[in-house]
Amino acid sequence: MKAFIHTKYGPPEVLKLNDIPVPVPGDKEILIKIHATTVNRTDNGFLRADPFISRFFTGLFRPKNKILGSEFAGQVESTGKDVSLFKAGEKVFGFCEFGAHAEYISMDEQDTVATIPENMSFEEAAPLTEGAHYALNNIRRANIRANQKVLVYGATGAIGSAALQIIKAIGAEGTAVCNTRNLDLIKSLGPDQVIDYTNEDFTNSNTKYDVVFDTVGKCTFKQCKPFIKENGIFLSTDLGPYAQNPFLAIITSKSKGRKVLFPIPVFNKEMIHYLKDLAQSGKFKPIIERQYTFEQIPEAFKYVHTGQKTGNIVISLGKSSGKKGKT
Repeated sequence: MKAFIHTKYGPPEVLKLNDIPVPVPGDKEILIKIHATTVNRTDNGFLRADPFISRFFTGLFRPKNKILGSEFAGQVESTGKDVSLFKAGEKVFGFCEFGAHAEYISMDEQDTVATIPENMSFEEAAPLTEGAHYALNNIRRANIRANQKVLVYGATGAIGSAALQIIKAIGAEGTAVCNTRNLDLIKSLGPDQVIDYTNEDFTNSNTKYDVVFDTVGKCTFKQCKPFIKENGIFLSTDLGPYAQNPFLAIITSKSKGRKVLFPIPVFNKEMIHYLKDLAQSGKFKPIIERQYTFEQIPEAFKYVHTGQKTGNIVISLGKSSGKKGKT
């Protein structure tokens, strides 16, 4: 099978398209032929070992996991003799952290893989997990509930757009912060209010929020503290300046008043089925900005590194039109 391999950290030029053996599924594993995957901020960070601290998990001097790609959609090619949850031919999607930038992947049937929601294509199902699992982890850790007021900064990203939709599905009031270019797109996700940060300083808000969720690491607890309720929460999926957010989470946990939360993300079978149900009911649809062919994965990495992407970047391993546009 073909797979993109990187044996050292660096820019997209270190990625090489190689032929490697197809994985052989174990007794409780399924072999999946991948039809679509994504390139996201996490993949880009692992490729470049940025931030440096990531090397302590991915390999200090060289990458331990040579195939990137954390989410996929495809079809079950074959199953191990003890598999009972899936059968050959079923269309599935899932989250794997590494290994999806290849033509095949092997997964344990108990891992984060599920059948694709009805009426979704492989390209639509592939981006259901990566940004959404970060969003869901933070939303659950903050115990966001119906009727609470939540501000989502970076609502156009994979995490932010997923967070906004999950928050609305819970019944909370969602305020989205985005730029002028994406106003109509974000309004289509159903927020209660949209703030255009290019024309309005969101820190001058007169509204007090139960939760402020910074999904792109562009603001700080200090900036947002004035418009967070007295017992409210600041969430971030980014370390923040000088890696302050994990330390602030420890410090504020021991004091009264506003808290900073920086949860370590987890993902399990229940969570992937939760996201599947949301997608099936029409309450969650990942934003797709661009679609590339498999051979164009290095080009996709270059675009993600610009920091300008909206939603998700999908890679098609089938016959792709090379479509680039928001959906």
